[in-house]
Amino acid sequence: MTQTRPAPENSPLLAVCDVSVVFGGIVALNGVSFEMRQGQILGLIGPNGAGKTTLFNCLSRLYQPSAGDILMEGRSILNRPPHRIAEIGIGRTFQNVALFPNLSVLDNVRLGAHSRTNSDIVSDSLRLPWVRRGEAELNGRVHEIVSYLELDGVAHTTVSGLPFGTQKRVELARALAAEPKILLLDEPAGGLNHEEVHALGDLIRRIRSDRKVTVLLVEHHMGLVMSIADHVVALNFGRKLAEGTPSVVQSDPDVIKAYLGSKDQ
Repeated sequence: MTQTRPAPENSPLLAVCDVSVVFGGIVALNGVSFEMRQGQILGLIGPNGAGKTTLFNCLSRLYQPSAGDILMEGRSILNRPPHRIAEIGIGRTFQNVALFPNLSVLDNVRLGAHSRTNSDIVSDSLRLPWVRRGEAELNGRVHEIVSYLELDGVAHTTVSGLPFGTQKRVELARALAAEPKILLLDEPAGGLNHEEVHALGDLIRRIRSDRKVTVLLVEHHMGLVMSIADHVVALNFGRKLAEGTPSVVQSDPDVIKAYLGSKDQ
């Protein structure tokens, strides 16, 4: 049973507390714990099958942990359904782009912003003044984010016709439209070329700085992770293998063994 705990001063923004996930006898996560501080970029790394996406799915409430707790600002998130996770400040992109392909860029981003509105079907149908003011504010936020991510030129374009790299930026814009405190980025460099990966690293740092967003990054591209992360957590076979600064984790013998193998394997 999860409990809501009071948030002490200087507590972490996010705390993953001894989280385990078991699927039909298969242990996907085994007692994983780590903390994130406000303004941090944390890289979550590990070989395929290490449990990274499983952990992301717990954070976005697509999976329910078998044991442990996840605290956001000192309060458990495990009693929240997936559709109510954005309202507490958790936004996410996906490894496989999850946009509405037949909608425009603006409409996809607008859907992300709607998660932060308080309107209801009755107020919307009556077009009450506060609803109209809210819509104007929402549209302003949507256009600002589209401009921020340099998507103005394709704002009215259906996303299915856009290059993959541009679609990834649209998904990022949609996540930012919900004004998250924590942004979960699932393999954002997947499918990008070298120049696009370099630009992505600059963009993630800029988002952290400009928009005061804390970033949790799952990524196979080690060059990207090690160049932008303040802190790195390495997983393997569902367990935490190492944790620390990029240089510490990169030189950890267990991490090297997990990625490169050893003569004993």
